[in-house]
Amino acid sequence: MNQHMRPEPVPFADIAAQRRRLGKSIDEAVARVLDHCQFINGPEVTELEAALAKFCGAKHVVSCASGTDALLMVLMAKNVGPGDAVLCPSFTFCATGEVVVLTGATPVFVDVDEVTFNIDPGSLKRGIVTARQRGLKPRAIIPVDLFGQPADQDAISAIAEAEGLFVLNDAAQSFGASYKGRRLGTFGLATTTSFFPAKPLGCFGDGGAIFTDDDALAETLRSIRVHGQGSDKYDNVRIGLTARLDTMQAAILIEKLKIFEDEIAARNVVAERYARGLGNVVTVPRLASGCSSIWACYTIRLPKGTDRDRFAADLKAQGIPTAIYYTKSMHQQTAYRDFPVAGGGLPVCESLSADVISLPIHAYLDELTQERVIKAVRGALQA
Repeated sequence: MNQHMRPEPVPFADIAAQRRRLGKSIDEAVARVLDHCQFINGPEVTELEAALAKFCGAKHVVSCASGTDALLMVLMAKNVGPGDAVLCPSFTFCATGEVVVLTGATPVFVDVDEVTFNIDPGSLKRGIVTARQRGLKPRAIIPVDLFGQPADQDAISAIAEAEGLFVLNDAAQSFGASYKGRRLGTFGLATTTSFFPAKPLGCFGDGGAIFTDDDALAETLRSIRVHGQGSDKYDNVRIGLTARLDTMQAAILIEKLKIFEDEIAARNVVAERYARGLGNVVTVPRLASGCSSIWACYTIRLPKGTDRDRFAADLKAQGIPTAIYYTKSMHQQTAYRDFPVAGGGLPVCESLSADVISLPIHAYLDELTQERVIKAVRGALQA
């Protein structure tokens, strides 16, 4: 009797494969923390911050509890609040706009470039005009390096300088990438990242970090992450948060950072194979000149008229997972739809939300398994 066998599922992001590679070293790192019992602000936290600074060239690294806290802390340190406007792309995860609202300021959503998916300088300029028309004071720009590729730092910096704004780079998906030969972490006033487990450099829980060359900002951030403390923990000189990175997570990240370069190279090989295998049937991601990506996601655009839900179901039936980032841009979501958008609307954001889909990508996706994914994508499109 013949029995239909379901195909072995393909991991979307194979954290387990990395765990097998690093199992012994991470177990030993965690054991050291368990032995010294300094679970908050232990020596591994300082060691990690130094290693991250060396990796990207930033003068200061302030680790924290999440990528969201990282963004919020910088806005708090700069006293962003009611009456202020912060410009950010709408096609991104909600944390980018969420932190603006939490300070009492107003997010002004702008459109993105349809090739890179990153903030569109023209729409950014229109967003600044919109903010002023609403009686708001533009204070900052939060460009997002979506899916692993840096935003146009030169264009954004020029606009910020001309308008008297500071730039807070959201590199939650892109830490490890480069823009014109410089690693992310040294652009703008500050850069933030996330160490959420699914990120290319992820811990075993929540975590984040802030990178800056500004001495005064770094000092303020270190105060904010511990309740705003001053000379001691009972001398709180500002409103702060409980936003420290746990020592155990720092210990895990130290070990993961040691193989990060190798994993970035492997992700680029996977991305190149996808481009070769799918470039003539879908719109594949393209890097801007002078940019590298860490390929946090491999996001394609389906041909016009494709039933995205059916396409995803066809792949799922073959054991191949997909993800949609993001089914709604921020300005389309219930909590954010009443906030201002740049003049001319956000047509690219809305178009992307309707036709993008992400395929499995990680440093351990072997060629044979990837060929299976490519074959399934092509077959689903023909069907």
